[in-house]
Amino acid sequence: MKLNLPVSKVRSDHVDRKEQWLGYLVGPAGPLLLNAVLAIYLNVFYTDVLKLTGVWGGAFLMAFPIVSKVIDALTNLLMGQIIERTRTREGKARPWLLLSAVLVPVTGILLFTVPTGSETIQVIWIMISYNLFYSIAATIYNMSHALMVPLSTRNTKERGLLSVFNNIASVMISGIIVALIFPMAVMPVLGVNKKLWLMTMSLLAILAFPLILLEYFYTKERVTEEIGTAEETHPLREQLHVILHEKYWVLIALYFLIYTLGSSFKNSALVYYCNYVLGTYNDGTTQMLVSVIGGIPMGIGIFAVWPLARKFGKRNVTLAGFILYAIGGVICYLFPKNMVMVLIGQFIKNIGGLPCAYVFAAMFADVLDHIEYKCGFRCDGLAASVNSVVTTIAVGIASGILNLSMSFAGYKAPDFIAETGKTVGYVQNAATQNVFTFFFVGFEIITALILIMILWKLDVEKHIDEEQAVIKERNLKKGE
Repeated sequence: MKLNLPVSKVRSDHVDRKEQWLGYLVGPAGPLLLNAVLAIYLNVFYTDVLKLTGVWGGAFLMAFPIVSKVIDALTNLLMGQIIERTRTREGKARPWLLLSAVLVPVTGILLFTVPTGSETIQVIWIMISYNLFYSIAATIYNMSHALMVPLSTRNTKERGLLSVFNNIASVMISGIIVALIFPMAVMPVLGVNKKLWLMTMSLLAILAFPLILLEYFYTKERVTEEIGTAEETHPLREQLHVILHEKYWVLIALYFLIYTLGSSFKNSALVYYCNYVLGTYNDGTTQMLVSVIGGIPMGIGIFAVWPLARKFGKRNVTLAGFILYAIGGVICYLFPKNMVMVLIGQFIKNIGGLPCAYVFAAMFADVLDHIEYKCGFRCDGLAASVNSVVTTIAVGIASGILNLSMSFAGYKAPDFIAETGKTVGYVQNAATQNVFTFFFVGFEIITALILIMILWKLDVEKHIDEEQAVIKERNLKKGE
C-alpha cells in the first residue's frame, strides 16, 4: 500500500538555509524543550507534588523507572526495525515524524493528569502514562529525529553544520527556558500546586505539535534517495552481527551510554541540589545561576566548536573537552556549597562539554557510513535503536537509584500550606544533601575520565572521506 504523504518543501540537492534553520533548529525545539523540562521536573512532580517517595517503602520510584525503561528499550529496538523496513518517497524515518506530532502532545498531557485519591490508581496511571509517552510517542519521535542528520547528506561539511544546528535547538532554546524562566518565574509559582503543573506542562506539550510538523516539512533524506526505495532489507540477526562486531559502533554506543548516565544523574539531581544544598527551596536564583553560567559556553560553542573540529578533528576536540569537563567537576565537588566556586566549576565544565554537545551527531553519522563501507548496506534503524536502548536504560537506572537513595537518606518533600497559599520546603539532613551533591557534581567526574579513554580509540573519521567516495561509486554502479 502506497501512502500519499505530504511532500517535503526542501527541493535542493544540497542543504540550504531554510533546511538548517527550520528543519534542524526551530522544528525540533518544541519536542526537545518538552523533553528537557521533563528530564528535570517530571521526577520532582512525582516526589514533591504527588509525594510518592515513600510508596512501597521507596521501592516504587526505584523500580518503576527502571522497568519502564526496559520496556522503552524494547520498543526502541522494534521502532528501529520498523524504520529500516519503511519505504516511501519521503524517506524511511521522516514519515514517522508525522505520527509523533500527534502522539507526543497527547501523551505528554496524560503524564500530568494523574487522578487524586487512591494511591493504587495513581501508581497504575503513572505506569501507563509514562510508558505511553516514553515507550511509544517519544520513541517514535526520537528515533526518527536522531536519523535526520545521518540521512540528510553525505557531505561532511553540511552534516557538521546540521549537527550544530540540531544541538542549538536542545542546548540553547530549551536551555534558555529551563535555565532562566522555569527556576526564576515558573517554579516559585507552581510550587506543589497540581493544577498549575497540569496547565503549564500541557502548554509545552501542545507547542510540540506544530513544530514537529515544521521539522517534517523542512528536512530531506538525501542518503535514502541515493540508495533508492528498493534498498534490500537484511535480517535482524545479520544486522546485529555487523554492528556488534564493529568496534567503532561498540565504542560510540558505550560512549553515549556513559555520557547519558552521567547527564541523567545530573539532570535528575539538579533541582534538589539547588534547593537543598547550594541554595534554598525555590529561591528563584540559585538554579538559574547554575544553569545560566553553565549554559553560557553553549552559546559560544555555536561559533567555535565546528571550526575547531574541522581543524583538529571531531574526536580530538571532544577528547580535550572532557579533560576540562573533569577539572570543572572536581572544583564543584570540592566546594559544593560555595556559590562562586560552583559557578566557576560549572563554567569550566560546560566549556569542556561543548564538543560533545555539538558534534556527536556528526561522529555517529561517520560510524554509520563506515559500517556501510565495510558491509555494503546500512544499519541506520538498528544502530540508532540499540544506541537508544542502552541510553534509555541508563536514564531509568539514574532515576531509580536517585529516588531510592533519597528515600533511604530520609528526604522530606515540601508541603503546600492552604492558609497562606504557599509551598514550604524543609531543610534536608546531611545524608540527603550528600546524595544530591554526589549525583549532581560528583558522578560526572567519573564518567568524564571513562569517556576520555573511549574517545582515545574512536578514530573513525581518519579515513571517512575515502570510504564515502567508495560508497558513492558503489551506489552509482548499482543504479546503472
